[in-house]
Amino acid sequence: MSINKLSVVIITYNEEKNIARCINSVNQIADEVIVVDSHSIDKTKEIAISNGAKVIEHTFEGHIQQKNFALQQANFSWVLSLDADEALSDKLKNKIQEIKNNPTADGYTMNRLTYYCGRWIKHTGWYPDKKLRLVRKELAQWSGINPHDRLELINSKNIKHINADILHYSYYSLYDHLNQLDKFTLISANELYKAKINPNFWHFFIKPVHKFLNHYIYKAGFLDGYEGFQISIISAYGVFLKYAKLREMYRTNKNI
Repeated sequence: MSINKLSVVIITYNEEKNIARCINSVNQIADEVIVVDSHSIDKTKEIAISNGAKVIEHTFEGHIQQKNFALQQANFSWVLSLDADEALSDKLKNKIQEIKNNPTADGYTMNRLTYYCGRWIKHTGWYPDKKLRLVRKELAQWSGINPHDRLELINSKNIKHINADILHYSYYSLYDHLNQLDKFTLISANELYKAKINPNFWHFFIKPVHKFLNHYIYKAGFLDGYEGFQISIISAYGVFLKYAKLREMYRTNKNI
């Protein structure tokens, strides 16, 4: 069996800084590029179209919902799903081209290497950060708890790993990281509130401390220099902040 056609799907909202790089990294292997945009107010849509993508506007209902919608827009059986701030390394591009000609699995995982505040992060729990991204459409779906989505295969365990990297251009500055943390912790707190999870001492103290130790010590964040320390501290703070926001929801009897 060979893959004759490959769809690449990307979800976006105000990604004018990243979207061209993402699309251009797949143009050589993609038979279509579909961008599902949540009504961006910058130039994301125009840049995507000018780089050869088809743009579909769809109101954002959650990361999981949006990515499942994008998956269903693909016209071909094989789909590569990317975020707008990601791009394929040359090695990964070549590997996917080989797989197109001779697939031997229903899904393929790959590593994700993150560029953070001017440095490639190779430890700190951020690498190899294995992700399932290349799948047979009819066997795949996005699941998880917003905003932490994951792609899974349904009724198949035939997954192989590609030893090559997605390049993830995550945060260009400390402020980018903190702004995203504020958004993501709010989404997470809302999901926990809906699930009736009531925070306690364990959530406020033990889990943040464990998060820091896991990133900085166990996952060797110290080998990533100051950036590894910063990631570890912010990750721990993010755990505390999520549950602090959840506590505030219970205190006021409403989600934020």
